[in-house]
Amino acid sequence: MCFNSLFFLFFFSMNNFFFMVYFIMNGLSVFFEWEIVSFNSMSIVMSILLDWMSLLFMMFVSLISSVVIFYSKSYMNSELNLNRFIILVLMFVFSMVLLIISPNLISILLGWDGLGLISYCLVIYYQNLKSYNAGMLTALSNRIGDVMILMVICWVMNYGSWNYIFYMDFMKNDYVMFVVSFMIIIAAMTKSAQIPFSSWLPAAMAAPTPVSALVHSSTLVTAGVYLLIRFNYLLIDMFFFKILLFLSILTMFMSGISANYEFDLKKIIALSTLSQLGLMMSILSLGFPDIAFFHLLTHSMFKALLFMCAGVIIHMMNDIQDIRYMGGLSLYIPLTSLCLNISNLSLCGIPFLSGFYSKDLILEMVSFNSFNLMVFILFYLSTGLTVFYTFRLIMYVMINDFNLMMIYNLYDEDYIMLNSMFVLLFMSLLSGSFLSWFIFSYPYMIYLPFNLKLMVIYVSILGSILGFMVSNMKIYSLNKLLMSYNLSNFLCLMWFMPNLSTYGLSYIYLNFSQILFKNIDMGWSEIYSGKGIFNILKNYSVFYNVYQMNNFKIYLFSFILWFMILFIFFII
Repeated sequence: MCFNSLFFLFFFSMNNFFFMVYFIMNGLSVFFEWEIVSFNSMSIVMSILLDWMSLLFMMFVSLISSVVIFYSKSYMNSELNLNRFIILVLMFVFSMVLLIISPNLISILLGWDGLGLISYCLVIYYQNLKSYNAGMLTALSNRIGDVMILMVICWVMNYGSWNYIFYMDFMKNDYVMFVVSFMIIIAAMTKSAQIPFSSWLPAAMAAPTPVSALVHSSTLVTAGVYLLIRFNYLLIDMFFFKILLFLSILTMFMSGISANYEFDLKKIIALSTLSQLGLMMSILSLGFPDIAFFHLLTHSMFKALLFMCAGVIIHMMNDIQDIRYMGGLSLYIPLTSLCLNISNLSLCGIPFLSGFYSKDLILEMVSFNSFNLMVFILFYLSTGLTVFYTFRLIMYVMINDFNLMMIYNLYDEDYIMLNSMFVLLFMSLLSGSFLSWFIFSYPYMIYLPFNLKLMVIYVSILGSILGFMVSNMKIYSLNKLLMSYNLSNFLCLMWFMPNLSTYGLSYIYLNFSQILFKNIDMGWSEIYSGKGIFNILKNYSVFYNVYQMNNFKIYLFSFILWFMILFIFFII
């Protein structure tokens, strides 16, 4: 099962690659449509749109998923139901492919809902309480987006077809499209975990590591970005895009800070994914869908590799994920360390690795734009924070002293895992340069003042120095100021967002129901219904019992009294 799916996905990926090159060279775009049923001039159709963008994205998704399935062969080898896991992953990939090739809202909903449902099954794969809670948070957050897509389907019905690509240009200023664009942006924000829906993404780390590598690189979290890229012509001048810009920059900033306070290896990488999603969403909001797509593809390669390296380390450390127990691992697992460091440096945007080409371009376009100072500062600050937590991670995991028991058995890497990681390592090195040739059909050069051009280098150097300082924190260090209890609690818990999206939503209703239960059920209604009647009858019966048992004369008198009353009543 494992090898069959690996070969199928790999050849599917290569096939998509050759088709994509052919389509770009000839400027082709193919649109298939199959009408399933028609009623009242409203037809339900299955449509497929194949252009360079969908083929390129499918190539990346299928390549990463084939590598992840090969990696799972070793990572999940102690699993009894490995085939069930592989089938779930394949269904997940199929849902994503359906979403990618759909120009039709009905088939988009099928792929969109499939992603949400199967991600729930994968998050709760290790069946324990923490996984169930994380799964429910993931599923219910994504349900908001599903409902928005359903409402978009209802609104677009006004035009007589669900093929949204027909309405992009000439219905731009229509009131219906105004509502549709708002709902599409909300749906994309839930799937791509922008503020205020960010809390599910680190919680989804309860899934097995191969799933995390797939979900957080090219499938689930990028679905929202891809949807906005497809709808971009409709949304470009909308007021909601300005709000999305603000929220996505805040997401980027918040996740960058939270990653610096986190000690769970997988959660640090998850928060870095959240930061990069904020970067994609923000450049999309500025009106550059091609650059957002470019970063989405380069990011998917090095992020999948980063998760795979984390999986090897967790496996080797006997399922310990806390980076404070690690250190000096480059001595024991040199090849995995090589992959981890290159993917980390690519994430930072170190020149001539894949992340550099897209990230540098994004930051230069931000410098080129006429937005306010806050946008500019937050962009560069978030970039600096990326380098900050990356260097902190490298210091904790690779360079500092080994902190677990000295007799611990550190074994060398698994060759199945290494082979799969080397494929992604190769892509992390080269994908940036070859994608810049494919996506931008002409050479580009952005002219900026010298200091502005080198601003990325400045913030990267500053971030790396701070990361080094924080990882070597001693008890008398100045940077202990950053670790005051209340501040670190606030920053570590993603600005209390997980609490707000779980307890925060239910607190008001639960509190109100408790007041109702206390005052109505256990209060007034208790006094005046069941318990009250019982008390009255009980008190009367106690009174009559005492009355009858203790005075025979009164008992006889009352008997005569009742007899006289009845006699008078009958005479009258």
